[in-house]
Amino acid sequence: MILFGQTDSGPFVRWDWIFSHLDEVWDKVFEHLVLTFIALSVGMAISLVLSVVALRFRRTYGPVTWMTGALYTIPSLALFAFLVPITGFTVLTAEIGLVGYTLLILIRNTVAGIDGVPDDITEAALAMGYDRRRMFWEIELPLALPVIMAGLRIAAVTTVGLVTVTALIGQGGVGFFILRGLGRFFSTEIVLGTALSVILAVAIDGALIAVERVLTPWAHRKAAT
Repeated sequence: MILFGQTDSGPFVRWDWIFSHLDEVWDKVFEHLVLTFIALSVGMAISLVLSVVALRFRRTYGPVTWMTGALYTIPSLALFAFLVPITGFTVLTAEIGLVGYTLLILIRNTVAGIDGVPDDITEAALAMGYDRRRMFWEIELPLALPVIMAGLRIAAVTTVGLVTVTALIGQGGVGFFILRGLGRFFSTEIVLGTALSVILAVAIDGALIAVERVLTPWAHRKAAT
């Protein structure tokens, strides 16, 4: 029972416990970052390939978004429970689910970003002798970066939250503290895991904003004028 910041077993948050477990905290934060980075990297690579296919063969866009949308609607707990008998309590199990949840967001934003490139720019590039591949990598993709980065930011924040759920299969990063705290009715670990998850989400989002500003300085100059 919580009353004025206290529980029956002591203070609501025991700072002495946190400071005495800093090594474990850093390990779990690092694990959380690694799981998130792998999911976003693999998800971005797969999404880019599927987006190129969808842009080249427009009829495939509907089926691609339908499949990734169906995957996105599966509750994370149910998906991980389904995968465990196949791939076990492994990082692979966690990453299959985490990557799957990034695809719909990233594909939609990548296609929308490419489609948003003005026609006069692409026509000028073709007139200058650019082939379709060179135009995609050197003109369309850079101009689409603001929209793509917006999708990546959404996917990143979503992934940070979903990583905590993978604690149920032995992964989870800072979600480990939430799960263990619930099992022991220890509020300090629950608060610690929740706070770290929020901090990581905000920090990663801020880092991606900084990366976007470096990669697309022209977009911010245009917005300022």
